[in-house]
Parts: sequence; structure tokens; C-alpha cells
Amino acid sequence: MLRRHFFITLSTIAASSGVFQNVFAATPDASALKAADGWRHYEVTTKVEMTEKTGKARVWVPVPIKQLDNYQHTLDVSFKAPGATKAELVTLPGSDVRMVVVHWADANAPQAVEITSRIATRDRAADLAHDGHARKLPASALRPFLQATSLAPLNGIVKETADKIQADAGHPQDAIGKARAIYEWIVANASRNPAVAGCGTGDVSYTLTSGNLSGKCADLNGLFTALARAVKVPARDVYGVRVEDSARGFKSLGKSGDISKAQHCRAEFYADGYGWIPVDPADVAKVMLEEQPGGLPKDAPKVRAAKAMLFGGWEGNWMAYNTGADVRLPGSDLTVGFFMYPQGETANGRLDSLDPTNFAYSIHSRKLV
Repeated sequence: MLRRHFFITLSTIAASSGVFQNVFAATPDASALKAADGWRHYEVTTKVEMTEKTGKARVWVPVPIKQLDNYQHTLDVSFKAPGATKAELVTLPGSDVRMVVVHWADANAPQAVEITSRIATRDRAADLAHDGHARKLPASALRPFLQATSLAPLNGIVKETADKIQADAGHPQDAIGKARAIYEWIVANASRNPAVAGCGTGDVSYTLTSGNLSGKCADLNGLFTALARAVKVPARDVYGVRVEDSARGFKSLGKSGDISKAQHCRAEFYADGYGWIPVDPADVAKVMLEEQPGGLPKDAPKVRAAKAMLFGGWEGNWMAYNTGADVRLPGSDLTVGFFMYPQGETANGRLDSLDPTNFAYSIHSRKLV
């Protein structure tokens, strides 16, 4: 049986060399998470190097969530930052957002950080055909996932759209029925826009008022989350990165090796008796657009298979970072709507988190088991 408590080991080496190392370890250990039980183990390495040295510089780099239900465990996180004046692993209070924060003050010193994370993850598939018996979460734990954010207001066009979706679906009364109506509506009406930078902005009001219901994962799954919250269904975005090719036969739904541009946002909603239920309407749109040259129609067998799988299921070839919204970066005045990319700034200003080549950062994954 998996031990449900965690311990943290933090060690900081502040020698005259300016090398810092910090290690996080969590139980259960790797041997408890066996391939026979569906667990896959990965090592993910993120490297950041300041190519433009201006003296003072700092970066904030996301690291994986400590635990996501019983589908992802972080086994350890370690890092080294030669030349840094300060480097630490930070967990934002009251959240699951974790990051390595590094400061440099000397333009002549090395300005780089390398972070290695080892995780275990596995597929998710909720049994929605039968009554659930999961432990009910208290209202206080769900309250944050019913609130508006800077990117996802719950009034105006968001509330109007959510209410219309529910009316068109016959006013379902349960959380699963409400969430399914929203999921079906997004899959039927939204599309993936390859011209959108990164994973999109996640600006729900803009998505609904633009006259073009399209975007990428932060836009479309963020839309799901906002519409669910607007009808009192707790929901949250889960920000992460793909770590392996799909084993389900979807060429468009995986990435291995160099995953520097493989960030992906997923979503979950909560239902009593079932707990957090995974969904991903954005990946249905991705299959339609990218699975084969020229795209696929909505009634194509592969699209139907993705649609069925991604309401209540996720493939475990992806690593979650956090479920944070409106994340204040420690020690700065910067707040980001979501934290899925490395962030950085120098004396010349903020760096472009969507441009790993010029930032510069790289992320690589390697399957261990």
C-alpha cells in the first residue's frame, strides 16, 4: 500500500564557488510504483542559460506537482545553479505551485541552472457508468475552484454562454451532466488555431467575444473550466508538459525527447462520489487538426475515439506542474495568469517565456521504466 505521507529533504550548499543544490524527495519511493500497476517513470531535465548577461538576472522555473491524486507522484527534484547568488525550491503558500527560483548578480559568473525531476505517472480513466464512492471533499477545499480569475470571469458572456449550454442540454442537475454538456459544446463548436503562440493566453472573455471560437489548450480547456465554474461545478486547469509519445495511436497527442515546446494544459471537474474527473476537449480539437494532413472531420473514427477517451480519461504520457491561477512570482511584481513556462528577467526587462531559443531554455524527457 502506498504511504500517504511525504517528507521533504532540503539541502543548500552555499560554498565560495557559488554552487547551490537543492533536493526534494517524496514517498512512496520508486519501487512502490510498479509498471505492473500501470506506472511509468520519467526523468525530465530543464536547463536555463542566460545568453544576455546584464549582471542582475533571475528566473522562475516550474517543477512538477508533489502529487496529483493517485496518478502522478514526484519522486525527487534536484538542481544546480553555478554562479548563482541565491537558488531555492519554493512552494507558494496555499497552493500546489512549486518552482525553482534563481538569482544572479555577477555578469562575469556562469548564469545557468539545470533542474532534474523524476516522476511516476499513469493513465486515468474514471468509471462514470456506475455510482462513485470516492471520499467527498469539504466545501472549503472546493471553494477556490468555483471562483473567477483574471483570465476567467464568471459573469457577463461567460455566465450567459454557460446558462445557454445547460438550457440546450435540458438543464442537467448533476455535475457530470453539466460538465458533459459543456464538453460536448466545446468539441462541437471550437477549433484549434495553429497560429496562436504557445498554448494560448487563456483569456476566456476574448475567446467568446472574438467571433472565432478557437485557440489552443489554455484557451479551450480554460474555457471549459470557466463555463463549469459559472454553473457551480468546481473545475480547474492543470498545467504541464507532454513527456512521451502516445501509446494510444494518436500521433498528435505526445512528444518525447526534446519537449521544450510540448507544454500542455488539461482540465478537471469535481463530482461528489467520483472526485476530480479528467477532461481535455482541446486535445480533441488537436486530433481533428493535426492527426493527419488536411485534418479530420468531427465524425472521423479517430476523432470519436479521442472524444470518448478524453471525457473522464487522460493518457499518462504527460507531467503536471500545477493548478495555479494568477501566480505571483516570488520576489517580484510579476503575476502570470498561469505558470507553465519558465519565466525570467534581466536588467533589460522581462524575457519571452514562449521563445525557448532566445531565452534560452530547453526541456528534455527520458523514460526510465
